[in-house]
Amino acid sequence: MKLQIEGQSLRVRIGEVELGTLMAGDALVSRTGFAQAFVMTCTVRLGAGDAALFSGRPDAWLIEIPEAAVRDHARRLPTREGLKFILAGKEEGDALELRFDVDVRDSVRRRRSS
Repeated sequence: MKLQIEGQSLRVRIGEVELGTLMAGDALVSRTGFAQAFVMTCTVRLGAGDAALFSGRPDAWLIEIPEAAVRDHARRLPTREGLKFILAGKEEGDALELRFDVDVRDSVRRRRSS
């Protein structure tokens, strides 16, 4: 799982194996140690609702992506189009754009070499 942060935009990019893990009902967990300062974890799992959710603490994030949207997205793969959600912030200008993408380069390479 790769996380990219730029301003009020957070992109979560996973591979096809990780997509299979999510669709099997398991969570994905990314752990990064920032030298001796602190450790940050990010957990991504599928949620039952229609909206994406972000919760947690500064050093432990939980992201829930709507299961129905992920399953629909998986049926359309391979595609460069990802999922996009806007999560309201506490104050004006604090809305978070959450993007969810599946990296299909490995399977595209396998298909081309066959």
